[in-house]
Amino acid sequence: MKAIWNGRVIAESNDTVVVEGNHYFPAESVKREFLRESSTHTTCPWKGVASYYSLEVDGQINKDAAWYYPEPKEAAKQIRGRIAFWKGVRVEP
Repeated sequence: MKAIWNGRVIAESNDTVVVEGNHYFPAESVKREFLRESSTHTTCPWKGVASYYSLEVDGQINKDAAWYYPEPKEAAKQIRGRIAFWKGVRVEP
């Protein structure tokens, strides 16, 4: 699977975990040069507290377009160490 935004491959892996229709990529498969720390956090009742990254590609910012669970709850332990995308990021084979 590939995560693509603004014409660039942000992440690529054959080992994604799908939860609620979202592909969670291994953190090491994500190109860190495109990630910018965000102060945004949200809470999911069964997954826990999510943290976010904004994407920056060729000077364009996609705010909070990637998220991860640093300490997922037991029910979501399979997404520990993984990052998912939304907000216009295409995920395709």
